[in-house]
Amino acid sequence: MDRPTPPWRNTTHDWAGTVDVDHLSHIRSDLPAFAPGGIRHLVLEVVAYAADEAESRGAGQCVITFHADGSISVADDGRGTDTRYDANGRPVKKPVMATKDLRFFDHPDAQVLPDGHPRRGMSVVAALSEWLVHTNRRVGGAWVQRYEHGVPTTDLTPIDEDGGTGTTVHFRAPQLPCGADELTSGELARFAASWRHLTVEVDDQRIG
Repeated sequence: MDRPTPPWRNTTHDWAGTVDVDHLSHIRSDLPAFAPGGIRHLVLEVVAYAADEAESRGAGQCVITFHADGSISVADDGRGTDTRYDANGRPVKKPVMATKDLRFFDHPDAQVLPDGHPRRGMSVVAALSEWLVHTNRRVGGAWVQRYEHGVPTTDLTPIDEDGGTGTTVHFRAPQLPCGADELTSGELARFAASWRHLTVEVDDQRIG
């Protein structure tokens, strides 16, 4: 699925490739470093991107959903993940899931998330999830893509537009400590309050 892309300017991720296998393997080899606190930290890594988008626009919303199967999704109302077209007219999504975030991953002074641990980027979430589904809605197109342990298992699959824009990251990582069943809506709401431009709703669909 990796293919050459035009020499687009790199800001948050390197457009030159779609998957950095060594980077993903490095994350999986050191859970204490990249997932301190387990699932809780992964959720905050995702919400941080929604908060970035909200801050850039002055305000934004996201919904964190606890699903009955133990998975979690974070859906925001932003512009969607940057998606461009190659020389053949095929959509190419910024490789946020499977390559390092150039702003945070290798920087000792990276932004600190509300749990007190450094922000590393979305690739941490993808690498540590047995599966992750990224739904991306932008002006001019909407796509979905599935990953397993950070590696895409599908190409970008077009989906019907619904009139809105935004990103949904839906993932499951049952092997991590502090599983989804241990997280509470109140706890996440307290953490999310740190992002003043972002309004967060928690939808708990777990049974019991």
